[in-house]
Amino acid sequence: MDFTFTEEQQAAAEAAKGVFAPVAPDAVPSPSRTSGAVAEDFDRALWARLADTDLLSLLLAGESGGAGLDAVALCLVLRESAEVLARVPLLEHSAAAAAVQAYGTKELAADLLPRAGRGETVLTVAAHGRTGHDPAELAVTARRDGDTWVLDGVQTAVAWAYGADAILVPAHTGAGGAGSTGGTDGTESPGAPADRCVLALVPREHEGAVLAEQISTTGERLGELRLENARVPAHHVIEADGAWEWLRELLTTGTCALALGLGSRVLRMTADYTGKREQFGHPIATFQAVAVQAADRYIDLSAMEATLWQAAWRISSGAPGALPAAADVAVAKIWAAEGVRRVVQTAQHLHGGFGADTDYPLHRYHAWAKHLELALGPAAAHEEALGDLLAAHPPN
Repeated sequence: MDFTFTEEQQAAAEAAKGVFAPVAPDAVPSPSRTSGAVAEDFDRALWARLADTDLLSLLLAGESGGAGLDAVALCLVLRESAEVLARVPLLEHSAAAAAVQAYGTKELAADLLPRAGRGETVLTVAAHGRTGHDPAELAVTARRDGDTWVLDGVQTAVAWAYGADAILVPAHTGAGGAGSTGGTDGTESPGAPADRCVLALVPREHEGAVLAEQISTTGERLGELRLENARVPAHHVIEADGAWEWLRELLTTGTCALALGLGSRVLRMTADYTGKREQFGHPIATFQAVAVQAADRYIDLSAMEATLWQAAWRISSGAPGALPAAADVAVAKIWAAEGVRRVVQTAQHLHGGFGADTDYPLHRYHAWAKHLELALGPAAAHEEALGDLLAAHPPN
């Protein structure tokens, strides 16, 4: 496979390095030093620098003020952001804007995307369902009522919810919705609309929408979004088939890019530490047991990287394969979830007690790694999804 990046993709990565260079990981608020949220809001100063460098509009077309790049470019930028634990909703914002561009109405795109590309409107996505273990699209119901859609349900762990201006919410129409001719026994009559998924853009402060604070392992504020008879204009609802599936795959692949960036930084920290820490007059990096563990983690990172770019390429190119792109995304997430956990655990082990020192950034990376491991499904969930795809697409 040739994963050579284009000049435009490399330029995006270089721009990201410049923006994130001043961010000091040991200055990132520590979840070990507070019992509540580490901060009320995300890093607005960094957000402004991202906007000034046009990194918030990477995936947007030229008419919306964007660069027209693809998921590979976004993942390159996300990798750089995770290396310094950048406290910004870059993944969720970019993915939501891309979904509106690809599947939303022209009216919604024209109204929203230029402001999103400039960072003036901040977007996030409700992607974790009611409990974090059930499908997000089944946690909220949506029914058409004239020129509006009515939403009811709960979405948990909405990332950066308190700092976002609007939340893109997947919801299912359900049998028996508007226009249904379902029977009184609960069965669906012939001609009734099939259950399908829509994406509704819900303002953070909106009648019928309430946020309840939740705290991530990173110490950041998440939001439980409760929707009760929340009405959204029809042109703020994306009804196109496949929109949620595409958005979910982009979010999952972006999460893998964050895991890769975090793991890469942690392995470098471990190499630096073990190269300087001496026992019996020798750096501990020269001890065979230490070298073998570090080598195993390097293999993990190599696998995480290869599977990430394969998934990002499938999403970006739409290239056919023996299995749907969802299979490549599942493989990437399996490696990312398992790999980032092993990398930080080995780092903690090789750092000894120093790794738990709250003046040293490693414990922050450990907390963020746990969040990324479980975000959008742990490895076991994606192994099950991959098994279902293999069963549905047997080899010829």
